[in-house]
Amino acid sequence: MRYSFFFILSFFILVSPLLSCKIQDQKNKSFSSSKNSQAIKKLKKWLSKSSDNRSSIEDLPFSKIPLSKNETETVVDLLLKDKQARMMKDYGKQWDEREISFSDLKMPFYYQKFGEEPPTGRSLYISLHGGGGAPSEVNDQQYENQKHLYDNKMKTLEGVYLAPRAPSNTWDLWHQNHIDDFLNIIIQMAIIKENVNPDKIYLIGYSAGGDGVFQLAPRMADRWAGASMMAGHPNETSPLGLKNTPFAIHMGALDAAYDRNLKAKEWKLLLDDLESKSPGTYIHDVQLHKDMGHWMKLKDALALSWLKNYERNSTPSGVVWLQDNRHHETFYWLGTLKEMIKDQGVIKAEYNSMLNEINIIENYSEKIQLFVNDKMLDLDKPISIKYQGKIIYEGKLSRTILNTYKSMELKGDDRLCFSAMASIINNNEIEK
Repeated sequence: MRYSFFFILSFFILVSPLLSCKIQDQKNKSFSSSKNSQAIKKLKKWLSKSSDNRSSIEDLPFSKIPLSKNETETVVDLLLKDKQARMMKDYGKQWDEREISFSDLKMPFYYQKFGEEPPTGRSLYISLHGGGGAPSEVNDQQYENQKHLYDNKMKTLEGVYLAPRAPSNTWDLWHQNHIDDFLNIIIQMAIIKENVNPDKIYLIGYSAGGDGVFQLAPRMADRWAGASMMAGHPNETSPLGLKNTPFAIHMGALDAAYDRNLKAKEWKLLLDDLESKSPGTYIHDVQLHKDMGHWMKLKDALALSWLKNYERNSTPSGVVWLQDNRHHETFYWLGTLKEMIKDQGVIKAEYNSMLNEINIIENYSEKIQLFVNDKMLDLDKPISIKYQGKIIYEGKLSRTILNTYKSMELKGDDRLCFSAMASIINNNEIEK
């Protein structure tokens, strides 16, 4: 009995501190969970007010409290519903009237639905008309033509076919600065009104519309499941940003005006080279149709069947961001500040889920932002951030309401929503 008593006493003395630590740890977790729960309650209260009467979320302490993965999912749902409600308030009537207004400009549009709606949501084909630097009557005619250009092909497919009318009549009518903003609105409204799947959105365009696709596909690549250019000219743009975005080119072999056919061949070689260096990431299909000039007699409709096989990867492990002369502050899971953007500046970065790390390969900006969510890395564990293989940070990144809100505001896309963020200064220090 004495041996048993001393054994029990010794065991209690050894285990007691461990039990105490465990209890304290549970108390800490409980306290943290309570704080998080309060943060979500405060977010709901903040969202219950009209957007005109809300305080700046950056000034509210609850927006910076670290969250768990499950809590973040709740926050994403709340913020997406709020963003969509505000989009409906601003653009719902315009959508129903088939004309979007932005920055004193107007973009009429037409759309038609084809096939049965899949359980995951509809596909969306945004189709840009030809014309360009011509009287408005010419571009109006091209718009009317584009509305039904691919009807026969769409009857064999599923999706929403949407043809917008360019707001201007200039030669570069589809790649002026405002076009990106209009498309951002149209994409969000199509998701809300027609249950479009954000990962099944395609961009196509003919002639001057093809010029636009050459420009818009790389600079807005994080929105597209794929893109196809028909009978257009690339001007000064580059295919570098098309990593992760399947891209088709259809050109009449005899379409020699402005060297369109030669530019198509040139882009094939460029894309072949990029794909050979990074297999599986520069998927492309370039077809020069024999004996065809600028009008390809709808042989280019093959592109729609090709595109439908692809879905967007919203968080690809490797990203190449070439800044166009129409500046963007974010691209997939990368960002930079407006005042630090340089035309033709390149940022390359990749992440490795197995190693829980991000490596910045190339960066021109004094400050680069890395956006992270739970699809990419394990945010409950330390993350390594490297510049050209050298570790510049090792530690955890916090999920917060503020980070999630900022990314949701930009594009209203829950697949491009990031709960954690780190800024890298001069490629050698971190700012969280």
